[in-house]
Parts: sequence; C-alpha cells; structure tokens
Amino acid sequence: MEHIQRIDLEVNAFVDYMFGPRDVDPRVKGWFMLDSYLPTFFLTVLYFVLIWLGTQYMKNRAAFSLRGHLIVYNLGVTLLSLYMLIELILSTWEGRYNLQCQNLDSAGEADIRVAKVLWWYYFSKAIEFMDTFFFVLRKKNSQITFLHVYHHASMFNIWWCVMNWIPCGQSFFGPTLNSFIHVLMYSYYGLSVIPSMHKYLWWKKYLTQAQLIQFLLTITHTLSAAVKPCGFPFGCLMFQSSYMTTLVILFVNFYFKTYKKRPSKSDSTEKEAIKELKNGYHKDLSHASNGIGHKKEN
Repeated sequence: MEHIQRIDLEVNAFVDYMFGPRDVDPRVKGWFMLDSYLPTFFLTVLYFVLIWLGTQYMKNRAAFSLRGHLIVYNLGVTLLSLYMLIELILSTWEGRYNLQCQNLDSAGEADIRVAKVLWWYYFSKAIEFMDTFFFVLRKKNSQITFLHVYHHASMFNIWWCVMNWIPCGQSFFGPTLNSFIHVLMYSYYGLSVIPSMHKYLWWKKYLTQAQLIQFLLTITHTLSAAVKPCGFPFGCLMFQSSYMTTLVILFVNFYFKTYKKRPSKSDSTEKEAIKELKNGYHKDLSHASNGIGHKKEN
C-alpha cells in the first residue's frame, strides 16, 4: 500500500511539473478518479497491455461474433452521447455562455452543471476503450491502427487534465460537437451489426468528413479565445489547438487512404484491353491464333 502511495505521489508530481501546479478546483474535488492521476494512468497502461495480449490470444482462435453485445454497447454509447449533447446545450444556455470565449467562473451553478457533464465525457473515454477490445475479439486487427489507439488513449488522459485544470467554460465546445458526432457514429456502428440494415448505410464516408469538420471548428473556436481573451488559460488553448491539428493530419491521411477513388475491376479490364490494342495485339486474339496454329501442327 505504501508503495502504491509513493507511486501516486511521484506520478502526480510529474503531472504538476508538466502542466503547472494543480490547485484542484473545489467544484470537482473528490469526484471519482479526478484527485489522483494514477487510475487514469493505470487504465491506459492496461488498455495497451490488453490490446497486445488480446491479439496474441486470438491469433490462432476463431473470431467471436458478439452481435448482441455490439448492439447493446453501441446503443448505450449513443444514448450517453445524446444525454451529454442535450445537457451541454441546456447548461451553457442557462449560463449564457459566450460562444467566442467563456471563462471558468462567471456562470455560477451553470459552470458546475457543465463540469458534471464533462466528467461524464471524460469517463466515456474509458468506456470507449471497448471499441478496441471488440476489434480484438472479432479479429478486426486492420481496424486497430495508430490513429485509433492514439485517439482513444490520448483523449482519456487529456480529459483527466481538463477536468482538473479547466473543467468548464471554454472547454464545453469540443465535447458538444463530439457528442453530436458520436450520436451519429455509434448509431452507424450499431446498425452495421444488423445485416438487413447494410443497404441503408451509405453514409460512412460522410461521418469521416463530419469528424474532420468537427476538428477544424474546434481549432477555430479555440483560437478565437486566444485572439480575444476572456481569462481562459492561454497555454491550454495552444495545447488543444496543437492536439486537434494532429487529429486533422491523421484523419485526412485516413480519409484519402480509405475513400480515394480506386479504379473498378471493369475499368481496369477496359484500360488493359485498350493498352493491348495500342500495342498491336489483344491477348484473346493471341490465344486464338496460338490455338489454331497448334491444331495445324497436330
């Protein structure tokens, strides 16, 4: 127990050194998993370990279907995202939040209401680790990309910092947009598990486009507070803008790799035929000639 307490002190001291002295906001002090960084750190390490162990375990085993589990999970995350979206809109409206820049302590009870929703947003990032574990159990290893793991692990840790240093105010905007995107995204994931719904799921490409728009809007909103300050910490604004920029780069790369137009099989065949004719022959004609010639010889 003493050893764990010593690790706790050392890890928290390191976090304070990296982000500045942490005078825990009394409005969030004592909230589950916030007073110490250790739970967030250990859950993140466990996330990485389970990905590695899980892929090794599943290597020579049949993939699990998990259809029922996926329907329940995706429905649950969709409903949680919808709750956060509605509650963030109502609480920021109640507090008369300034869309351009909102400080941390001018809205009274509305700030506490926003902080409570943002705690659920932070905690939801731990719940969303299940996305990866389902990929592991279904042997969808191609889906476990650097972008996927980086996004899930980093968001959980960043939002622990947000909840300790900036648990309301300007922090509301990204989660509001992200909750809306997640309502669409997890609805899509849930429906994609049902074979009869596949013909209606033509809009996956537009989900990625919506995610990119979300990141760009968040960067714009964050920088607007730097241009016209309202007392929100400048360093946090710069960090958020930088982090969102990394997501834009990674998602743009993913988008072009996944959705850029590839020639269809028929197009490829047609191009090959044209190429062969330009060279003065066609392979089918060549085969026929060879066949006839072979018969004559016989």
